[in-house]
Amino acid sequence: MNSYLSGRAGRRRLLLPALLALGLATGAMVAPSPSSATPYSATRPGLSADVVNMGVDELRQLLRDRRVSSTDLVREYLRRIAAYENAYGDQPGINAIIAVNPRALEEAGRLDAERRSGRVRGPLHGIPILVKDNYDTHDLPTTNASEALAGLRPPDDATQIAKLRAAGAIIIAKTNLHEYASGLTTVSSLGGQTRNPYDQTRNPGGSSGGTGAGIAASFAPVGMGSDTCGSIRIPAAHNSLVGLRPSLGLSSRDGIAPMSATQDVGGPIGRSVRDVALVLDATVGYDYKDQVTAASIGQIPGSYTAGLSTTALTGKRIGILTDTLGTSPAEQPATDLIRQAATDLAAQGATMIEIGHQGRILELVAGSDVVNDEFERDLNRYLAQPGIRFPKGLAALEEPRNVVTLADIVTSGKVTPAVLDSLRNRLGRSQPTDAYVQRLATRTELQNTMRELITGLDLDAVLYPTVSQQATRIPDPQPGSTCPLAANTGFPALTVPAGFTPDGMPIGAELLGLPFTEPTLLAMGYDYEQATRHRRPPTSTPPLEH
Repeated sequence: MNSYLSGRAGRRRLLLPALLALGLATGAMVAPSPSSATPYSATRPGLSADVVNMGVDELRQLLRDRRVSSTDLVREYLRRIAAYENAYGDQPGINAIIAVNPRALEEAGRLDAERRSGRVRGPLHGIPILVKDNYDTHDLPTTNASEALAGLRPPDDATQIAKLRAAGAIIIAKTNLHEYASGLTTVSSLGGQTRNPYDQTRNPGGSSGGTGAGIAASFAPVGMGSDTCGSIRIPAAHNSLVGLRPSLGLSSRDGIAPMSATQDVGGPIGRSVRDVALVLDATVGYDYKDQVTAASIGQIPGSYTAGLSTTALTGKRIGILTDTLGTSPAEQPATDLIRQAATDLAAQGATMIEIGHQGRILELVAGSDVVNDEFERDLNRYLAQPGIRFPKGLAALEEPRNVVTLADIVTSGKVTPAVLDSLRNRLGRSQPTDAYVQRLATRTELQNTMRELITGLDLDAVLYPTVSQQATRIPDPQPGSTCPLAANTGFPALTVPAGFTPDGMPIGAELLGLPFTEPTLLAMGYDYEQATRHRRPPTSTPPLEH
């Protein structure tokens, strides 16, 4: 695993052994074209549901009623990966997966046995999940989607991954990301270009685009992403999914390869608000390995599902952030959908307030991004963790010769070109500067100003488009992100499907609240979701024939 892997070919070398061992290599699987797909027909014993239309909540009920086993589910999701990951028919393939877990079926069998014996760990028992490949997994490489780190082995699981395993979740695969989480379109030297299942000529969002595209294509019902500036929310929006950027301090970042210690969070992406809430229940809370989580003590409800109600919007006050509603031809489709979302929220009982131009907030947002200041410092700390194993020879490229640093990665050159330029520009910025200190101070002012705006208008949330433009065609860049408002404040933000543009591309509506108001955001999102039912699966990855 420490050998040099060349882009997509290297990724296939990681995938094929696991799929071959299961009789699921893509060469042996013929997927139906979208135009010729026939309705799902379950012939395998126990599998009586179309996983394309099933989320965690539906699957756990099937598991509870013994109508399906975890082994059945894992096998079906592996079939879908085999069918749709690489080119098929007239489609180039989703290309969302870095590595399939070769022990997924074995783990499913153990969890099935536990269930038969009467032990059920909780709602996620036996549920397959996707995990972004910047989360540490002790039994699978963690590569940040970079050829430079191909085969890297962390010493243990990230805290959130350990919690998910303890809850009975099965990691079915690690997913592609925009390399080092440094972009919005999900392209990397190790994983190549991930594609959007709603239109495979378009990007899936980033940086957690492999997780978003994989869930949309039904490679698993739910997954984990990280968000430094939109990396959970943008892929969720582009793939008609729900994504939550939790409050800074709600969930541990231990074992998530960092970009910025003061902006990073990790959290779930799923098909429904309830699914996201179920994952949140399993992953939140204090962790001594990440002291920022001390802020979560006393802030966590018994369950984030408890407040989900179709009357949750009654009496709520939501501000429409009109500064984010563009009028250019590229922006108008998203603006129209957010305006319609505001109408739908009002129909459910919310009072909608137009927030006029907020020039000072826009200035503060623009002056409070510290990713470039913190990236080298925080990544080097992560790479220095005891017990981590690196590709041979990487540490020797730059001083010190026995420790891998960002400088070694840059010197290796094994990074996709646009990201390599970004990493090179971050070298030598690990020491605090007056400008960095000023940006931190600006962030504090932003937090205070946003809090004053929300409390002054007595708002429960602020509404705006997650991205003000639909997913662009590959290889164009993705403009329109509104990510810094939540990222630079540390406030929580939930994106939910708001419908589709005339081109058939999903748009997300984002609700931002004050720290640790996740129960309120999820409840409001659930009410809106149930009233509108915007999500529909992509046609390019239909149910498989049996």
